[in-house]
Amino acid sequence: MSFSGRVKEELAGSISPARHCRIAETAAFIGMCGTVVINSFDRYSIKIHSENLLAARKVFTLLQKTFNIKADISVRRNIRKGSAAYAVIVRNHEDALRILQAAKMIGDHQGSADDIQAFSPLVIRQTCCKRAFLRGAFQAAGSMSDPKKSYHFEIVCSSPEAAGQIRSVICSFGLDAKIVPRKKTFVVYLKEGAQIVDILNVMEAHVSLMELENVRILKEMRNSVNRKVNCETANINKTVSAAVKQVEDITYLRDTVGFENLPENLVEAAHARLENPEATLKELGEALTPPVGKSGINHRLRRLSELADKVRQEHKEDYYD
Repeated sequence: MSFSGRVKEELAGSISPARHCRIAETAAFIGMCGTVVINSFDRYSIKIHSENLLAARKVFTLLQKTFNIKADISVRRNIRKGSAAYAVIVRNHEDALRILQAAKMIGDHQGSADDIQAFSPLVIRQTCCKRAFLRGAFQAAGSMSDPKKSYHFEIVCSSPEAAGQIRSVICSFGLDAKIVPRKKTFVVYLKEGAQIVDILNVMEAHVSLMELENVRILKEMRNSVNRKVNCETANINKTVSAAVKQVEDITYLRDTVGFENLPENLVEAAHARLENPEATLKELGEALTPPVGKSGINHRLRRLSELADKVRQEHKEDYYD
């Protein structure tokens, strides 16, 4: 099962003890993947569609525990694709009215289809209800990427108004959700790992949250190790390149000027570098008698390089003259 599937499984397994929270979660399901049908006799029915069996079971349980309604469940299988689609159906007119009125999707008096409100702010006035609402919205139309690969959380909405309302609820918890159009839908999404951890906490998916945190810790440790290795490799390359240049300069001075014409302390440093081409500055300094610190040996080697450059420049000028 994918990480997104495990999150939904965890959310589907919990039922809020508070009736108002169950109503908020039911409202999210109806608004995100439900259809309100009004027949020619002005009789209401509700269909909630899902390709996720766990989500369909959750809706069935919410209706039963909140409204004492046993809804019908229909299954449509696609043998060619090996998939199935589920529908939770409330056929009874009075039951459908009770659900819609509790979810504040219609008023106390029966109206037309145009009067049906997808999401009412009245059902999510409390923080706990907002959490329940987001749980329902994610189970109905949400998904998450595998955190081992990338961080991405999204809820797909059919209209910009619905996307705006869901984004507003998410942002009320201090998160920075964004909306992007995708084909004929509108996607509310979060990208940063820390914010996805927060949204799991908001939805009270604590087991999934711990799993995600473990993945984040491992990834951060790997990144930290890689940064240190890259830094050390760069330092080694820099040290090797500097040593090669120093050997070239010292060899050039030996073959042109001669060590006998150089100060004794520079000759001592030159011999130490030629005998130890791969040694660090600290190791070179310790090889001298008496030992010299890193700054001291570095100063001598730099003087040798400056002298070599000066001699090269003089030879170049003599060549052109």
